Amino acid sequence: MNTFYTFISSIVLFGYWLLIAGITLRILIKRRGVPSAMAWLLVIYIFPLVGIIAYLSFGELNLGKARALRAKALWPLTTNALNQSKDARQLFFPPHSAVAAPLFQLCELRQGIGAMKAHQLELLTTNEQTLKRLIRDIQQARHDIKMVFYIWQVGGWVDDIAEALMAAARRGVNCRLMLDSAGSRAFFRSQYPAMILNAGIHLVEALKVNVLRMFFRRMDLRQHRKIVLIDNYIVYTGSMNMVDTSHHTKKKNKVGPWVDLMARMEGSIATAIGMVYACDWQMETSKHILPEFSRHNIDLKEHDKTAGPLQVIASGPGFPEDIIHQALLTAVYSAREQLIMTTPYFVPSEDLLHAICTASQRGVEVIIILPYRSNSMIVSWASRAFFADLLKAKVKIYQFQGGMLHSKSVLVDKQLSLIGTVNLDMRSLWLNFEITVAIDDRDFGENLASLQNDYVKNSVLLEKDQWEKRSVWQSIIERLFYFFSPLL
Repeated sequence: MNTFYTFISSIVLFGYWLLIAGITLRILIKRRGVPSAMAWLLVIYIFPLVGIIAYLSFGELNLGKARALRAKALWPLTTNALNQSKDARQLFFPPHSAVAAPLFQLCELRQGIGAMKAHQLELLTTNEQTLKRLIRDIQQARHDIKMVFYIWQVGGWVDDIAEALMAAARRGVNCRLMLDSAGSRAFFRSQYPAMILNAGIHLVEALKVNVLRMFFRRMDLRQHRKIVLIDNYIVYTGSMNMVDTSHHTKKKNKVGPWVDLMARMEGSIATAIGMVYACDWQMETSKHILPEFSRHNIDLKEHDKTAGPLQVIASGPGFPEDIIHQALLTAVYSAREQLIMTTPYFVPSEDLLHAICTASQRGVEVIIILPYRSNSMIVSWASRAFFADLLKAKVKIYQFQGGMLHSKSVLVDKQLSLIGTVNLDMRSLWLNFEITVAIDDRDFGENLASLQNDYVKNSVLLEKDQWEKRSVWQSIIERLFYFFSPLL
């Protein structure tokens, strides 16, 4: 009997060793970054079974076989269709500043589409301003409306958006709405999905979350884009989810009102963003909705001024790998005078951290604006682990005290602006479906600089001497979260 138990124990032990060895080899073969690989190996060795399950669920960029095949083919086909069009040449607009040229060249070569024209750019700086402007645009829509959001939270002005959208569908406007399954979970449990479908709106629950799907697709892969397209001519994008913050901050909220920004644009940039939306829609539904060229997008001669140029940068499975990360690095290295970054979550890669510190050390004024209180305790602690290196390099860190700063923006030399959905963390840089618009326009840059200056006025500057006096236990917690930061 003892021999039998010894034999069984040996088999179990060998199986356990084989499993650990197999997962270790899998991590190494995937050619992950060293910090990420080390973090996963530590988790697996400390918490073997939990770590293995976590890695298989969240450790690899797995979209699901059917989606992955569609994603791989969609973007090249879409860009080829645009570039082969006889009207495509009139849509493009080369960059006109030295600071923007490297970034725009990178994106054109890697994504297959060049910078686009626009004749109107508008920076929307408050939640109420954006929602009211959007309602007016929806009410004036004639042909089609396309929306995608990570979070749609019912209540307040958002209900008016829904009513305007349903009214548009009833008068014959083709309306499509795509919402992330996890981010908009409360919405899909409300009465609104049935109301929207009854009004004739096409509704898609993107990247559905359930227990069975975790065996076929990574569960924390999210549709994080925020886009509104109207008549393939007007486009909104930025950091704001479909939430009326004035309505929801009346409830108990430890971080205060969420502070966002959105860009409203008109012109051929809508065609480029429409291509991104078409890929996302086809990936979810297998239905082809490539945008048609609008007359307004092709012929901008009737307008007195052409703004931009603007370059769309889209990331996620099926899109050029690492493109957002490369674009950010290029923007940082292009800075000559000033670099201002606002982000709610700051967990940069080693390369990005090095680029930011190097920019400051070569004489660029580098300012990073973060929320003083974050809605994510884990990310907040992880962010602090980078402060010492930043302060040593004389980077100015401002902690915004006017609420939960959720704006995501980068401004280089008051000329090149990056506006979109990308947080400066690993999840946005390498995992989620994200979108950023690079804008090579001095007037827009001045407006963004003014907004960022308002953020600074409502912030506290973190002093190096003050930071070095923090307690030992805080430093220990920071280092602990720093080690696991590649997984955040």
